[in-house]
Amino acid sequence: MKIDSNNLATSSWQQGQLVEITITDLTDSGDGVGRYDQKVVFIPDTVPGDRLLARLTLVKPQYAHGKLHQIIKASNHRIKPYCIVADKCGGCQWQHINYEYQLQGKQNQIIQALERIGKLTNPPVVAILSSPKPFGYRNKATYPLSISSTGQVKAGYYQKGSHKLINLNQCPIQDQRLNPLLQEVKQDITRQDWQIYDEQKHTGILRHLSLRIGENTGEILLTLVVKIDIEQAKEILPGIEAQAQEWLERYPELVGVCLNYNPKATNTIFGKQTVCVAGRVFLHEQFAGLQFQLTPDTFFQVNTKAAEKLIDVVIRELNLNGSEVIVDAYCGIGTFTLPLAKHLQHLRKVNPNSVEKTGEDLSKIGPAKSMAIGLELQKVAIKQAWLNAEINHLTNVGFYEGKVEDLLPQLQVKPDVVLLDPPRKGCDRSVLETLLKILPDRIVYISCKPATLARDLKFLCESGQYYLSKVQPADFFPQTAHVECAAFLVRSEV
Repeated sequence: MKIDSNNLATSSWQQGQLVEITITDLTDSGDGVGRYDQKVVFIPDTVPGDRLLARLTLVKPQYAHGKLHQIIKASNHRIKPYCIVADKCGGCQWQHINYEYQLQGKQNQIIQALERIGKLTNPPVVAILSSPKPFGYRNKATYPLSISSTGQVKAGYYQKGSHKLINLNQCPIQDQRLNPLLQEVKQDITRQDWQIYDEQKHTGILRHLSLRIGENTGEILLTLVVKIDIEQAKEILPGIEAQAQEWLERYPELVGVCLNYNPKATNTIFGKQTVCVAGRVFLHEQFAGLQFQLTPDTFFQVNTKAAEKLIDVVIRELNLNGSEVIVDAYCGIGTFTLPLAKHLQHLRKVNPNSVEKTGEDLSKIGPAKSMAIGLELQKVAIKQAWLNAEINHLTNVGFYEGKVEDLLPQLQVKPDVVLLDPPRKGCDRSVLETLLKILPDRIVYISCKPATLARDLKFLCESGQYYLSKVQPADFFPQTAHVECAAFLVRSEV
């Protein structure tokens, strides 16, 4: 292979120069890592084993960022991306890496975080659970909209490191049953001549197209996110009701067309108000042997089958005898609360008014056995959790609205198990401090960011009250650098 040697650096460390590097590792953001002149260089779109030329784009005293210029010798783990725009679209980072090595990279990511940040020696990390489907796994896709130079509506993901929209007619990681809608709905919106939102000027009406499917039921929801009040939007989007009805007739699996109102000039996709234009505002889904109703803005794991594999591990590891009290912090709509409750004795009746009274007082629980308690900040999620409990006739649950750090100290009953499933930033320190006061026998920490998981496990284990018995990684996000895992903590014998 002929090497482009223009500006090839030999001992300098300057922005814009070419350097020859061998990639040796992957970061948790998905970039390849190599060294030049004893300094670390981060280069996206690379694989450990690649020998390459990279152009330095940002130079600091101890590290640099670079851009792949030319592959001298490709890694054995490098493959041709499945998607023709994988090198441009920001939706995936790892389509150029074979799936087996993706799993190895994610496993190493967790081990390194636990050792480096968690200060844990030989952490008990078991083999990662692979995704049942490396492609076509996403049950929800939300696309920003824009207009092409020829006046056609575009929908897709932003180019890596930019706000340039890469137009997509299909996406290999979303459920393939959504692809026809993605392509054809764009054409319908173009024909309707509805105003498309301009994020720079904060003008226009239509911001996003969102598609959600029940993996196990096939039911689909289509949602248009609009900038203005929904009643105004119905007037400014002429023909929306007729178009929505046409979509329902065209796509037999489509059960609802919705409008969501988001007036804020932020990166937040959904606003707080959603209405149904045609059909219904929810789809049915089956998960872990239970029935769920999902609305357009409901948080639900995007990889249904992988999430089912992980909850099976959690249930097996806990080996419940049926008399436990379980607290599910950050419970959402009860995605994990309800499958756990199914393994407990049904001693407590659901308050039929609790679907509306989402802020039920924790102090009213009193002494109890065999129940699952869900804590969640979002009022709409609590309401849906109660509804899903009723659909499944689970009478041993209670859901409470508020911040976990506020609700957990109010518990009047000692939990046997606490399940933590916080956002990427991890748990508030006060939550961990409360756990060290109430001392549940076991803690299950489900995390989507190894760094914050390691930080929080370090705090709990250094207290001497808990030891880490097992860490189960799971791949919820193939073709990306993201990884999920469940860490199991057991009360130390003191």
